[in-house]
Amino acid sequence: MNNITCENIPNLVSSFVDTLVDFSVSGGLFLPNPDSTSPHNAPDTIITRYPTPDRLIAIGDLHGDLEKSKQAFKIAGLIDDSDRWVGGSSTVVQIGDVLDRGDDEIKILYFLEKLKREAQKYGGKLITMNGNHEIMNIEADFRYVTRNGLKEFENWANWFCIGSQIKSLCVGLEKHSDIFYGIPLVCKNVPKEYQHATRARIAALRPDGPIARRFLSQNVTVLVIGDSVFVHGGLLKYHVDYGFDRINEEVRDWINGLMGKSAPAPPYCRGRNSLVWLRKYSNELAKDCDCSALEHVLSTIPGVKRMIMGHTIQEVGINGVCDDRAIRIDVGMSKGCINGLPEVLEINGNSGLRILPSNPLYQNKSKAYLDADNKEELAYMFPQYAPKQVEVKA
Repeated sequence: MNNITCENIPNLVSSFVDTLVDFSVSGGLFLPNPDSTSPHNAPDTIITRYPTPDRLIAIGDLHGDLEKSKQAFKIAGLIDDSDRWVGGSSTVVQIGDVLDRGDDEIKILYFLEKLKREAQKYGGKLITMNGNHEIMNIEADFRYVTRNGLKEFENWANWFCIGSQIKSLCVGLEKHSDIFYGIPLVCKNVPKEYQHATRARIAALRPDGPIARRFLSQNVTVLVIGDSVFVHGGLLKYHVDYGFDRINEEVRDWINGLMGKSAPAPPYCRGRNSLVWLRKYSNELAKDCDCSALEHVLSTIPGVKRMIMGHTIQEVGINGVCDDRAIRIDVGMSKGCINGLPEVLEINGNSGLRILPSNPLYQNKSKAYLDADNKEELAYMFPQYAPKQVEVKA
Protein backbone atom coordinates (compact mmCIF):
# COMPACT_ATOMS: atom_id res chain seq x y z
CA MET A 1 0.00 0.00 0.00
CA ASN A 2 2.96 2.34 0.53
CA ASN A 3 3.47 2.39 -3.26
CA ILE A 4 0.04 3.92 -3.93
CA THR A 5 0.70 7.60 -4.49
CA CYS A 6 -0.86 10.37 -6.49
CA GLU A 7 1.77 9.71 -9.14
CA ASN A 8 0.94 6.06 -9.79
CA ILE A 9 -2.82 6.01 -9.16
CA PRO A 10 -3.54 6.78 -12.86
CA ASN A 11 -1.49 3.75 -13.87
CA LEU A 12 -3.36 1.57 -11.39
CA VAL A 13 -6.67 2.80 -12.81
CA SER A 14 -5.49 2.13 -16.34
CA SER A 15 -4.34 -1.39 -15.47
CA PHE A 16 -7.64 -2.15 -13.71
CA VAL A 17 -9.70 -0.89 -16.66
CA ASP A 18 -7.62 -2.85 -19.19
CA THR A 19 -8.03 -6.02 -17.11
CA LEU A 20 -11.78 -5.43 -16.84
CA VAL A 21 -12.14 -4.99 -20.59
CA ASP A 22 -9.96 -8.03 -21.33
CA PHE A 23 -11.92 -10.21 -18.90
CA SER A 24 -15.25 -9.08 -20.36
CA VAL A 25 -14.46 -9.68 -24.04
CA SER A 26 -12.20 -12.76 -23.76
CA GLY A 27 -14.71 -15.07 -22.14
CA GLY A 28 -13.30 -14.59 -18.65
CA LEU A 29 -9.53 -14.77 -19.11
CA PHE A 30 -6.94 -13.09 -16.96
CA LEU A 31 -3.81 -12.70 -19.06
CA PRO A 32 -0.56 -13.53 -17.24
CA ASN A 33 1.95 -10.71 -17.08
CA PRO A 34 4.36 -10.96 -20.01
CA ASP A 35 8.04 -11.60 -19.38
CA SER A 36 9.39 -8.09 -19.90
CA THR A 37 12.99 -9.35 -19.88
CA SER A 38 12.52 -11.53 -22.96
CA PRO A 39 13.87 -10.14 -26.24
CA HIS A 40 10.86 -11.70 -27.97
CA ASN A 41 8.60 -9.15 -26.26
CA ALA A 42 10.40 -6.13 -27.68
CA PRO A 43 7.86 -4.31 -29.90
CA ASP A 44 10.27 -4.06 -32.84
CA THR A 45 11.50 -7.64 -32.62
CA ILE A 46 10.45 -10.03 -35.35
CA ILE A 47 12.19 -13.37 -35.71
CA THR A 48 11.99 -15.24 -39.00
CA ARG A 49 14.34 -18.19 -38.34
CA TYR A 50 14.66 -20.52 -35.37
CA PRO A 51 16.92 -23.54 -34.81
CA THR A 52 15.47 -27.05 -34.61
CA PRO A 53 13.63 -27.50 -31.28
CA ASP A 54 13.34 -30.80 -29.45
CA ARG A 55 9.60 -30.85 -30.20
CA LEU A 56 7.77 -28.88 -32.84
CA ILE A 57 3.98 -28.83 -33.26
CA ALA A 58 2.12 -27.34 -36.24
CA ILE A 59 -1.59 -26.50 -35.98
CA GLY A 60 -3.73 -25.60 -38.96
CA ASP A 61 -6.56 -23.16 -39.59
CA LEU A 62 -8.83 -22.45 -36.59
CA HIS A 63 -11.50 -20.20 -38.12
CA GLY A 64 -13.30 -18.89 -35.08
CA ASP A 65 -13.97 -22.26 -33.39
CA LEU A 66 -12.64 -21.99 -29.83
CA GLU A 67 -13.72 -25.49 -28.81
CA LYS A 68 -11.89 -27.16 -31.71
CA SER A 69 -8.88 -24.90 -31.12
CA LYS A 70 -8.60 -26.16 -27.56
CA GLN A 71 -9.00 -29.76 -28.74
CA ALA A 72 -6.07 -29.31 -31.13
CA PHE A 73 -3.85 -28.07 -28.31
CA LYS A 74 -5.00 -30.87 -26.01
CA ILE A 75 -4.29 -33.73 -28.43
CA ALA A 76 -0.76 -32.36 -28.76
CA GLY A 77 -0.39 -32.43 -24.96
CA LEU A 78 0.11 -28.67 -24.83
CA ILE A 79 -2.69 -27.72 -22.41
CA ASP A 80 -4.47 -29.47 -19.55
CA ASP A 81 -8.21 -29.68 -18.82
CA SER A 82 -8.05 -26.17 -17.33
CA ASP A 83 -6.50 -24.82 -20.55
CA ARG A 84 -3.17 -24.13 -18.88
CA TRP A 85 0.09 -24.64 -20.74
CA VAL A 86 1.69 -28.01 -19.98
CA GLY A 87 3.75 -28.25 -23.16
CA GLY A 88 7.05 -27.45 -21.46
CA SER A 89 9.67 -26.28 -23.96
CA SER A 90 7.66 -27.26 -27.05
CA THR A 91 7.60 -24.89 -29.99
CA VAL A 92 4.17 -24.48 -31.60
CA VAL A 93 3.25 -22.85 -34.91
CA GLN A 94 -0.35 -21.87 -35.63
CA ILE A 95 -0.37 -21.33 -39.36
CA GLY A 96 -2.99 -18.58 -39.63
CA ASP A 97 -6.70 -18.14 -40.38
CA VAL A 98 -7.93 -17.60 -36.85
CA LEU A 99 -10.51 -15.16 -38.25
CA ASP A 100 -13.78 -15.73 -40.15
CA ARG A 101 -16.26 -18.60 -40.48
CA GLY A 102 -16.72 -18.93 -36.68
CA ASP A 103 -18.13 -17.01 -33.73
CA ASP A 104 -15.17 -16.93 -31.30
CA GLU A 105 -12.49 -14.99 -33.14
CA ILE A 106 -11.59 -12.53 -30.39
CA LYS A 107 -11.76 -15.26 -27.76
CA ILE A 108 -9.25 -17.35 -29.74
CA LEU A 109 -6.91 -14.35 -30.08
CA TYR A 110 -6.95 -13.93 -26.30
CA PHE A 111 -6.60 -17.70 -25.78
CA LEU A 112 -3.50 -17.78 -27.99
CA GLU A 113 -2.05 -14.72 -26.27
CA LYS A 114 -2.54 -16.37 -22.87
CA LEU A 115 -0.73 -19.49 -24.06
CA LYS A 116 2.10 -17.45 -25.55
CA ARG A 117 2.80 -15.89 -22.17
CA GLU A 118 2.44 -19.16 -20.27
CA ALA A 119 4.65 -21.07 -22.71
CA GLN A 120 7.38 -18.47 -22.41
CA LYS A 121 7.62 -19.06 -18.66
CA TYR A 122 8.47 -22.73 -19.31
CA GLY A 123 10.89 -22.16 -22.16
CA GLY A 124 8.29 -22.88 -24.84
CA LYS A 125 7.12 -20.82 -27.80
CA LEU A 126 3.81 -20.29 -29.53
CA ILE A 127 4.27 -18.56 -32.88
CA THR A 128 1.21 -17.31 -34.76
CA MET A 129 1.08 -16.58 -38.47
CA ASN A 130 -0.94 -14.50 -40.90
CA GLY A 131 -3.38 -16.29 -43.17
CA ASN A 132 -5.35 -14.87 -46.05
CA HIS A 133 -8.31 -14.26 -43.73
CA GLU A 134 -6.23 -12.04 -41.44
CA ILE A 135 -5.15 -10.02 -44.48
CA MET A 136 -8.73 -9.83 -45.77
CA ASN A 137 -10.13 -8.58 -42.46
CA ILE A 138 -7.45 -5.92 -42.06
CA GLU A 139 -8.57 -4.70 -45.50
CA ALA A 140 -12.23 -4.80 -44.33
CA ASP A 141 -13.13 -7.74 -46.56
CA PHE A 142 -15.77 -9.38 -44.39
CA ARG A 143 -17.27 -11.88 -46.86
CA TYR A 144 -16.79 -14.82 -44.50
CA VAL A 145 -17.84 -13.21 -41.21
CA THR A 146 -20.66 -14.82 -39.22
CA ARG A 147 -23.46 -12.88 -37.55
CA ASN A 148 -22.17 -13.82 -34.12
CA GLY A 149 -18.67 -12.91 -35.27
CA LEU A 150 -19.92 -9.40 -35.91
CA LYS A 151 -21.66 -9.32 -32.54
CA GLU A 152 -18.43 -10.35 -30.81
CA PHE A 153 -16.68 -7.30 -32.25
CA GLU A 154 -19.64 -5.09 -31.38
CA ASN A 155 -19.37 -6.28 -27.78
CA TRP A 156 -15.62 -5.61 -27.84
CA ALA A 157 -16.17 -2.05 -29.12
CA ASN A 158 -18.75 -1.33 -26.42
CA TRP A 159 -16.40 -2.47 -23.66
CA PHE A 160 -13.42 -0.73 -25.21
CA CYS A 161 -15.32 2.57 -25.33
CA ILE A 162 -16.51 2.13 -21.74
CA GLY A 163 -12.89 1.60 -20.69
CA SER A 164 -11.81 4.71 -22.58
CA GLN A 165 -14.55 6.77 -20.90
CA ILE A 166 -13.45 5.58 -17.44
CA LYS A 167 -9.84 6.45 -18.21
CA SER A 168 -10.87 9.91 -19.44
CA LEU A 169 -12.16 10.68 -15.92
CA CYS A 170 -8.70 10.16 -14.43
CA VAL A 171 -6.35 13.14 -14.62
CA GLY A 172 -2.94 12.01 -15.78
CA LEU A 173 -4.05 9.35 -18.23
CA GLU A 174 -3.64 9.86 -21.94
CA LYS A 175 -6.95 10.45 -23.70
CA HIS A 176 -7.84 7.76 -26.24
CA SER A 177 -8.80 8.90 -29.71
CA ASP A 178 -12.14 7.86 -31.19
CA ILE A 179 -11.66 4.33 -32.55
CA PHE A 180 -14.37 5.04 -35.16
CA TYR A 181 -12.62 8.11 -36.53
CA GLY A 182 -12.65 8.12 -40.33
CA ILE A 183 -15.09 5.22 -40.64
CA PRO A 184 -18.30 6.11 -42.54
CA LEU A 185 -21.46 6.23 -40.44
CA VAL A 186 -23.16 4.02 -43.00
CA CYS A 187 -21.44 1.02 -44.58
CA LYS A 188 -22.72 0.22 -48.07
CA ASN A 189 -24.69 -2.98 -48.64
CA VAL A 190 -24.81 -3.76 -44.90
CA PRO A 191 -28.23 -4.34 -43.25
CA LYS A 192 -29.17 -1.68 -40.73
CA GLU A 193 -29.00 -4.05 -37.76
CA TYR A 194 -25.33 -4.83 -38.53
CA GLN A 195 -24.11 -1.31 -39.23
CA HIS A 196 -22.61 -0.66 -35.79
CA ALA A 197 -21.09 -4.13 -35.57
CA THR A 198 -19.49 -3.75 -39.00
CA ARG A 199 -18.04 -0.38 -38.06
CA ALA A 200 -16.73 -1.92 -34.83
CA ARG A 201 -15.01 -4.71 -36.79
CA ILE A 202 -13.41 -2.20 -39.15
CA ALA A 203 -12.24 -0.11 -36.18
CA ALA A 204 -10.72 -3.13 -34.45
CA LEU A 205 -8.97 -4.73 -37.40
CA ARG A 206 -7.93 -1.96 -39.78
CA PRO A 207 -4.25 -0.99 -39.83
CA ASP A 208 -3.41 0.44 -36.39
CA GLY A 209 -6.76 -0.78 -35.02
CA PRO A 210 -6.57 -1.91 -31.37
CA ILE A 211 -7.07 -5.63 -32.12
CA ALA A 212 -4.85 -5.57 -35.19
CA ARG A 213 -2.00 -3.80 -33.40
CA ARG A 214 -2.26 -5.82 -30.20
CA PHE A 215 -2.63 -9.31 -31.66
CA LEU A 216 -2.15 -9.52 -35.42
CA SER A 217 1.01 -7.40 -35.54
CA GLN A 218 2.72 -10.18 -33.56
CA ASN A 219 2.13 -12.63 -36.40
CA VAL A 220 4.78 -13.64 -38.89
CA THR A 221 3.94 -14.28 -42.53
CA VAL A 222 6.74 -16.69 -43.40
CA LEU A 223 8.81 -18.70 -40.93
CA VAL A 224 11.74 -21.12 -40.96
CA ILE A 225 12.22 -23.53 -38.07
CA GLY A 226 15.01 -26.05 -38.49
CA ASP A 227 14.54 -27.77 -41.85
CA SER A 228 10.89 -26.67 -42.33
CA VAL A 229 9.52 -23.48 -43.87
CA PHE A 230 6.01 -22.47 -42.78
CA VAL A 231 3.64 -20.34 -44.83
CA HIS A 232 -0.12 -20.16 -45.00
CA GLY A 233 -0.64 -20.70 -48.73
CA GLY A 234 2.69 -21.40 -50.37
CA LEU A 235 5.90 -19.86 -51.64
CA LEU A 236 7.20 -19.05 -55.09
CA LYS A 237 10.78 -18.22 -55.98
CA TYR A 238 10.11 -14.48 -56.11
CA HIS A 239 8.97 -14.59 -52.47
CA VAL A 240 12.29 -16.15 -51.51
CA ASP A 241 14.20 -13.61 -53.60
CA TYR A 242 12.28 -10.74 -51.98
CA GLY A 243 13.43 -11.90 -48.54
CA PHE A 244 11.58 -13.44 -45.62
CA ASP A 245 12.75 -10.84 -43.09
CA ARG A 246 11.66 -8.07 -45.42
CA ILE A 247 8.22 -9.65 -45.92
CA ASN A 248 7.64 -10.09 -42.17
CA GLU A 249 8.75 -6.56 -41.35
CA GLU A 250 6.68 -4.93 -44.09
CA VAL A 251 3.51 -6.84 -43.18
CA ARG A 252 4.01 -5.97 -39.50
CA ASP A 253 4.50 -2.29 -40.35
CA TRP A 254 1.38 -2.34 -42.54
CA ILE A 255 -0.70 -3.88 -39.72
CA ASN A 256 0.65 -1.27 -37.30
CA GLY A 257 -0.61 1.47 -39.60
CA LEU A 258 2.75 2.86 -40.68
CA MET A 259 1.48 2.97 -44.28
CA GLY A 260 -1.81 4.60 -43.25
CA LYS A 261 -5.12 3.35 -41.86
CA SER A 262 -6.53 2.58 -45.31
CA ALA A 263 -3.40 1.30 -47.04
CA PRO A 264 -3.79 -1.96 -49.00
CA ALA A 265 -1.82 -5.05 -48.08
CA PRO A 266 1.62 -5.53 -49.63
CA PRO A 267 1.30 -7.02 -53.14
CA TYR A 268 2.79 -10.38 -52.17
CA CYS A 269 -0.19 -10.86 -49.80
CA ARG A 270 -2.80 -10.28 -52.50
CA GLY A 271 -3.91 -12.41 -55.43
CA ARG A 272 -3.81 -16.10 -56.30
CA ASN A 273 -0.01 -16.25 -56.44
CA SER A 274 0.51 -14.54 -53.10
CA LEU A 275 2.02 -16.43 -50.20
CA VAL A 276 -1.27 -16.50 -48.27
CA TRP A 277 -3.47 -17.53 -51.23
CA LEU A 278 -1.30 -19.90 -53.29
CA ARG A 279 -2.65 -23.43 -53.90
CA LYS A 280 -0.01 -24.87 -56.27
CA TYR A 281 1.02 -27.49 -53.71
CA SER A 282 -2.34 -28.05 -52.00
CA ASN A 283 -4.57 -29.61 -54.63
CA GLU A 284 -6.55 -32.59 -53.37
CA LEU A 285 -5.20 -34.64 -56.26
CA ALA A 286 -1.50 -35.17 -55.78
CA LYS A 287 -0.93 -35.39 -59.53
CA ASP A 288 -2.13 -31.79 -59.89
CA CYS A 289 0.44 -30.38 -57.44
CA ASP A 290 3.38 -28.53 -59.00
CA CYS A 291 6.21 -30.56 -57.46
CA SER A 292 8.83 -29.12 -59.82
CA ALA A 293 8.05 -25.57 -58.71
CA LEU A 294 8.13 -26.69 -55.08
CA GLU A 295 11.51 -28.37 -55.54
CA HIS A 296 12.89 -25.24 -57.17
CA VAL A 297 11.69 -23.05 -54.29
CA LEU A 298 13.01 -25.34 -51.56
CA SER A 299 16.40 -25.56 -53.25
CA THR A 300 16.80 -21.80 -52.81
CA ILE A 301 16.21 -21.87 -49.03
CA PRO A 302 19.36 -23.14 -47.30
CA GLY A 303 18.83 -26.15 -45.05
CA VAL A 304 15.09 -26.47 -45.72
CA LYS A 305 13.62 -29.86 -46.68
CA ARG A 306 9.89 -29.25 -46.63
CA MET A 307 7.14 -26.63 -46.82
CA ILE A 308 4.32 -26.79 -44.28
CA MET A 309 1.13 -24.94 -45.17
CA GLY A 310 -2.55 -24.54 -44.35
CA HIS A 311 -5.22 -22.65 -46.34
CA THR A 312 -6.64 -25.55 -48.39
CA ILE A 313 -8.83 -28.05 -46.52
CA GLN A 314 -7.58 -31.63 -46.68
CA GLU A 315 -10.59 -33.86 -46.13
CA VAL A 316 -8.34 -36.92 -45.76
CA GLY A 317 -6.49 -35.23 -42.90
CA ILE A 318 -2.93 -33.99 -42.64
CA ASN A 319 -0.94 -35.38 -45.57
CA GLY A 320 2.12 -34.97 -47.71
CA VAL A 321 2.75 -34.84 -51.46
CA CYS A 322 5.85 -34.42 -53.61
CA ASP A 323 7.74 -37.03 -51.55
CA ASP A 324 6.57 -35.34 -48.36
CA ARG A 325 8.22 -32.09 -49.39
CA ALA A 326 4.80 -30.40 -49.17
CA ILE A 327 2.88 -31.02 -45.94
CA ARG A 328 -0.72 -29.77 -45.79
CA ILE A 329 -2.17 -29.34 -42.29
CA ASP A 330 -5.55 -27.59 -42.74
CA VAL A 331 -8.08 -30.29 -41.80
CA GLY A 332 -11.11 -27.95 -41.83
CA MET A 333 -11.66 -28.49 -38.10
CA SER A 334 -13.88 -25.46 -37.57
CA LYS A 335 -17.63 -25.96 -37.51
CA GLY A 336 -17.70 -23.12 -40.03
CA CYS A 337 -15.66 -25.23 -42.47
CA ILE A 338 -16.27 -28.99 -42.67
CA ASN A 339 -16.32 -29.62 -38.91
CA GLY A 340 -13.36 -31.97 -39.31
CA LEU A 341 -11.74 -33.83 -36.45
CA PRO A 342 -8.69 -31.90 -35.20
CA GLU A 343 -5.26 -33.20 -36.12
CA VAL A 344 -1.85 -31.67 -35.50
CA LEU A 345 1.59 -32.32 -36.94
CA GLU A 346 4.50 -33.23 -34.67
CA ILE A 347 8.17 -33.02 -35.60
CA ASN A 348 10.49 -34.50 -32.99
CA GLY A 349 14.08 -33.44 -33.59
CA ASN A 350 15.45 -35.59 -36.40
CA SER A 351 12.98 -38.45 -35.96
CA GLY A 352 10.63 -37.32 -38.70
CA LEU A 353 6.96 -36.39 -38.89
CA ARG A 354 3.98 -37.76 -37.02
CA ILE A 355 0.27 -37.00 -37.12
CA LEU A 356 -1.47 -36.66 -33.77
CA PRO A 357 -5.18 -37.38 -34.34
CA SER A 358 -8.06 -36.65 -31.98
CA ASN A 359 -9.52 -40.08 -32.71
CA PRO A 360 -7.19 -43.04 -33.43
CA LEU A 361 -10.03 -44.95 -35.13
CA TYR A 362 -10.58 -42.04 -37.49
CA GLN A 363 -6.87 -41.94 -38.25
CA ASN A 364 -6.80 -45.65 -39.09
CA LYS A 365 -9.83 -45.21 -41.27
CA SER A 366 -8.14 -42.41 -43.20
CA LYS A 367 -5.05 -44.50 -43.81
CA ALA A 368 -7.19 -47.43 -44.91
CA TYR A 369 -8.80 -45.22 -47.52
CA LEU A 370 -5.47 -43.98 -48.76
CA ASP A 371 -4.04 -47.50 -49.00
CA ALA A 372 -7.13 -48.96 -50.61
CA ASP A 373 -6.60 -51.54 -53.34
CA ASN A 374 -10.20 -51.43 -54.47
CA LYS A 375 -9.99 -49.61 -57.80
CA GLU A 376 -13.77 -49.14 -57.89
CA GLU A 377 -13.57 -46.60 -55.08
CA LEU A 378 -13.52 -42.85 -55.74
CA ALA A 379 -10.37 -41.50 -57.37
CA TYR A 380 -9.27 -39.55 -54.31
CA MET A 381 -8.92 -42.82 -52.41
CA PHE A 382 -6.31 -44.17 -54.80
CA PRO A 383 -2.67 -43.89 -53.74
CA GLN A 384 -1.64 -42.81 -57.24
CA TYR A 385 -4.10 -39.93 -57.26
CA ALA A 386 -4.51 -39.02 -53.63
CA PRO A 387 -2.17 -37.26 -51.23
CA LYS A 388 -0.68 -39.76 -48.83
CA GLN A 389 -0.71 -39.55 -45.07
CA VAL A 390 2.56 -38.50 -43.51
CA GLU A 391 4.06 -41.49 -41.73
CA VAL A 392 6.46 -41.80 -38.84
CA LYS A 393 10.04 -41.90 -40.06
CA ALA A 394 12.33 -43.69 -37.66
